[in-house]
Amino acid sequence: MAALKLNPMISKMEESYTVAIFSKVSNMKSHGEKVNGALCVGQPDFPPPPEAIKATAEAAVQGLTSYTAVTGTLELRQAISEYLQKYKQVTYSTDEILVACGGKQVIYQAMMALCQEGDEVIVPAPYWTSYPDIVKLSGASPVIMETLASSGYAIDATKLAATITPKTRMLIVCNPSNPTGCAMSKQELEAIAEVLRRPENQHVLVLSDEIYERICYDGLEHASFATLKDMWSRTLTINGFSKAFSMTGYRLGYLAAQKDIVKAVSKLQSQITSCASSIGQHAGIAALKCDMSYIDARVVELQEKRDLAMSLLAKISDVQCPKPSGAFYLFPDISAYFGRRTPDEETIEDGVQLCLYLLQKYQVALVPGIAFGNPKCLRLSYAATKENITDAITKLGLCLQSLTTAKKARTS
Repeated sequence: MAALKLNPMISKMEESYTVAIFSKVSNMKSHGEKVNGALCVGQPDFPPPPEAIKATAEAAVQGLTSYTAVTGTLELRQAISEYLQKYKQVTYSTDEILVACGGKQVIYQAMMALCQEGDEVIVPAPYWTSYPDIVKLSGASPVIMETLASSGYAIDATKLAATITPKTRMLIVCNPSNPTGCAMSKQELEAIAEVLRRPENQHVLVLSDEIYERICYDGLEHASFATLKDMWSRTLTINGFSKAFSMTGYRLGYLAAQKDIVKAVSKLQSQITSCASSIGQHAGIAALKCDMSYIDARVVELQEKRDLAMSLLAKISDVQCPKPSGAFYLFPDISAYFGRRTPDEETIEDGVQLCLYLLQKYQVALVPGIAFGNPKCLRLSYAATKENITDAITKLGLCLQSLTTAKKARTS
């Protein structure tokens, strides 16, 4: 048999740093070992709104099981339009909205429709792990722009201005952020918009990933990037139902943007998946019209879990972690422990090795920060029970405190 020939773009994609962790978790569980993997999963631990559950069954019983328009049902797009107007103060008509099989699909399609070889896309780091590879698949080049823990991982407008070039096609803004939980204020977003308003930067589009927009803490009000002056026509607003509505398995997301962009992205979707699930779309309408006090109560619970997780991390010496204002992640810097040795005399060189050791010896699964563009950190999701949060972070502390500074070589 001839050697298997693959598309060259496959070789441009990075191997997932999480594969080693997840493969080991699966293997351990298959052998009957108990593993606390609750803090490595990026999904809520609460059920969808009751209205969405009821609508799911209702759609199946009523026979709403056929193909819909590629762009999504008119009813769902109207509900999205009303939701964005009511809660985000931004106006989109139904033909400026595209429903897709999850936020990831619509991000991929938008990138494929608008970017090409020779273009650059600015990706602030730490970043959601899929952004750079999605950019590469479009033929464009990801330009990684570092953000700092000292500023809560917010995008620095001065650094952004220095990063933009004539080749820059798009800036990705994930707000609130996966993996850091950084929720930028309207003032911080306005500083970004001010850079983009400059005459020399009129060519730059913004992909604003707002999937965590309802999950903000400490009284912070999320601002949609499209509401900023002169930004509506240049912004691709990405949102969906996976996070605040806890409908991850429904695979339902959407794009809101100017009509020409939506038309191009819809054309691409028509040759990939066609429409999203008709049953999922019916449930999505119910979710958008549900009693939002249900969601608000879940956010209060998540804030309590954030505070618990932060208090547990604070007990571990030499671990630094900014307090996040949104999403449900912590991104602590544990690099002070790199180069130290385990009781078995194994040297922990980096975050990947630390995560593997933590899993093997303490049965706790966390994700190494290098998967998100920062090798000094780990990502923890506190969308878990308080018992699992306490267990995982306590064991992380025991693991780190068990490491000792490497002994210096003796000299004669």
